[in-house]
Amino acid sequence: MPEITINLAEGRTEAQKTAIMRDISASLVKHLGVDPEAVVIQINEAPPPNKMKGGMTFVERKAAGK
Repeated sequence: MPEITINLAEGRTEAQKTAIMRDISASLVKHLGVDPEAVVIQINEAPPPNKMKGGMTFVERKAAGK
């Protein structure tokens, strides 16, 4: 059973998250030949102050235009 975990900063809409999970699921079905019922996808979201890239929190990056 393929299981995919996606880590994101909070801020995406439910529609965006559902769409990406559907696309990933369809890709696994197409390329691995697995049954859709076997695919598990989970999104973990972190508040932007709790996520960092390049030494800056996501809040700081947004303020800096990155």
